[in-house]
Amino acid sequence: MDAPRSTTLRPILTLTVNPALDVSTSTQNVVGEHKMRCGLSRLDPGGGGINVSRVIQRLGGQTLAIYAAGGPTGEAYRRLIEAEGIPTLVVPIAGSTRESFTVDETATGQQFRFVLQGPEVTEPEWRACLARVAESIPRGGYVVASGSLPPGAPDDFYARVARLARDHDARCVVDASGPALAAALAEGVFLVKPSGRELGELVGSTLDTEESQIAAASALVSRGSAEFVALTLGGEGAVLASASGVMRLPVPRVKVQSTVGAGDSFLGAFVLRIAQGHDAATAFRAAVAAGSATAMTPATELCHRVDVERLEAELALVPA
Repeated sequence: MDAPRSTTLRPILTLTVNPALDVSTSTQNVVGEHKMRCGLSRLDPGGGGINVSRVIQRLGGQTLAIYAAGGPTGEAYRRLIEAEGIPTLVVPIAGSTRESFTVDETATGQQFRFVLQGPEVTEPEWRACLARVAESIPRGGYVVASGSLPPGAPDDFYARVARLARDHDARCVVDASGPALAAALAEGVFLVKPSGRELGELVGSTLDTEESQIAAASALVSRGSAEFVALTLGGEGAVLASASGVMRLPVPRVKVQSTVGAGDSFLGAFVLRIAQGHDAATAFRAAVAAGSATAMTPATELCHRVDVERLEAELALVPA
């Protein structure tokens, strides 16, 4: 395996406009209309871009994380981020940062996830986020715009980020779905990471075969929408399409505890390895390893470096 380097060669900026304070706990059974006694609870600062930054830091890299936050929940969120030592720029908003709840049902092993909508942002607030990005984009580096858009943000918000990145000779990475993803692809980006369902919604098809999934991902590359399309397929592994062809990786055999944050971990590891100067195959292995390592951890915990590097060494590409 191409050994990871200790520092990034190109700087990475992440953007999270709809972060969430992740609350996780467990109970024996989830039953309607009953008071359910829960076990210990855990708080984590969640949201796509923030999780990407957290994973990159855990793997030895560094980012600048821009995020919007407000209200008492936002203050709690800010303290958690500061405790992890991640360099940040906060865009204040009037609304209170949303929460997400994850409950593990111990009797069955099922996991229940409740994702709140988030506060509505005003036009001055979302424009302030774009202004922060414009001021902070690392020329020649990477901009990772990840996560859902809050109410009030325009569908082309990530497309605007892509234009800013291009103006600064930076590569834009987008992890989104629906109209936000479609608009970003219309603008053209370096990398997108849809799930099988998200890609199917984008192209208007169920994509129920591996051949159709690969064809849809490759079509985005062919028409210049993205240089790389990383298609994550849960337990079926992942596919990476680019102008050089298609690579596929199965997920390693691990004991899955929770898939929360697995996609963000995939993205963080991929971008870090590329920023370190590694090739796409090495970055792809690291991405699948990081996603799998996160699935090994409970609740909203993210991957640990020792697990990522062990799984990274075990993975081998298979023909697509």
